[in-house]
Amino acid sequence: MTAFGKLIRTTAFRLTLAYLFLFALFAASLLGYFAWNTRRLITEQITTTVNAEVGEISDIFARRGLHGLVLAIENRALRPGANLYLVTTPTGQGIAGNVGSLAAGVMATSGWSETAYRRFDDQDTADHRALVHVTELDNGFRLLIGRDLEERRRLFGIVAKAAQWSLLVVIVLGLGGGIFVARRVLRRIDAMTGTTQRIMAGDLSGRLPVGRSGDELDRLAENLNAMLERIEALMMGLKEVSDNIAHDLKTPLTRLRNRAEEALAKSGCEADYRAALERTIEESDGLIRTFNALLMIARAESGQARGNMDDFDVADVASGIHELYEPLAEDDGMTLRLKTAAAPLHGNRELIGQALANLVENAIKYGKPAQAQPQGSVVSLDARQILIEARREGDLVLLSVSDRGPGIPEADRRHAVERFVRLDSSRSQPGSGLGLSLASAVATLHGGELRLSDARPGLVATLAIPARTAAGDRLLPAPTQDVPQKVA
Repeated sequence: MTAFGKLIRTTAFRLTLAYLFLFALFAASLLGYFAWNTRRLITEQITTTVNAEVGEISDIFARRGLHGLVLAIENRALRPGANLYLVTTPTGQGIAGNVGSLAAGVMATSGWSETAYRRFDDQDTADHRALVHVTELDNGFRLLIGRDLEERRRLFGIVAKAAQWSLLVVIVLGLGGGIFVARRVLRRIDAMTGTTQRIMAGDLSGRLPVGRSGDELDRLAENLNAMLERIEALMMGLKEVSDNIAHDLKTPLTRLRNRAEEALAKSGCEADYRAALERTIEESDGLIRTFNALLMIARAESGQARGNMDDFDVADVASGIHELYEPLAEDDGMTLRLKTAAAPLHGNRELIGQALANLVENAIKYGKPAQAQPQGSVVSLDARQILIEARREGDLVLLSVSDRGPGIPEADRRHAVERFVRLDSSRSQPGSGLGLSLASAVATLHGGELRLSDARPGLVATLAIPARTAAGDRLLPAPTQDVPQKVA
């Protein structure tokens, strides 16, 4: 397809032609109305002037008779730029005036008419047009007074020529502007098409060009670039997950296989086989938990859980998690405390609970005092304490878990929420490195974020989620009265 063929097939060019046609039609209608109105005004001016003169000459005829009428007509006919005058006898013979010839039958009919005529002294043999008024006088005499229409014709010609040139200029400028706009749009669309083709070929780093005009194409390019950045991030995340699964799950699978081979090679009694099977089941449960966590993260990041959202109070979720994990914390020498206030939220209760449970599990595993205590010393109760807190703060619902452990250095906090990431201080503990990733994905699903901050000492992990209703467009009302905090 040629460049011009592509140009005329663009929507911008077609729209330009449509607007050009409408504008030309409007301009032609406006000029036509102006010409018609000008013609009407000139005709009214002529009729007014002729009617006044008919009245004057009729009055002269009534006072002075035929002789006075003839003298008045002859005098007026000799003036420069005089009107048309003609007085005829009852038989139709002209006796005074400056009209040499008329169209047949004009003098026989009283009133207004438009006719061809020729003056006595006119050297031009062509007929002219005039608007005349014929009046029947006493004794059968007739009086014709008229005005040449050349002025009207010239003015109409000027308007018509102006209309022609105006339409021509409009068409030329419109086509030129349409071609310019269409080429500009086509050039930008071709640039976008080239970028999308590179992206489809596998180059996810490509971005659509954005100009400085801020028009609809720029806004479209900005939105598409944001979408491409999100897709690139998801693809990079998928690649990282695949690499991490291949790396991190290879060890437990290898260990599972080696234990099975060892049991087959060395075990000789039922107790040995049972112990080997129990270790295999334990290893399998760990793998299942890892895959379940990955599926839950994928479900949260894809937005599939938005269909199961409902209104609930996060204080109830925090109370349930506290009740579930309190015995586990005590077995590990930790104290789990709860502090809640009414905090209504619209969201997925299951995912919010799972995210909070992950934060509590991390605090129990890694929230022990940072410094090693001398043998026989007693660690203070506050240093072994983990606090679960649920509250409303402004437009946000906050679910936080605080511990007094070593915490996470500020430089590592952004890295800590990635999948399968385990910091050096936690590699000696069992786990898959998916707890904070799941919590972050759940917070993002609800339009919030996971915040990691310093408890001095320790770590504060907070789910900060906007307090929205089921409609998702306004905040839930704050409690009308203070709700007593529950401390356990």
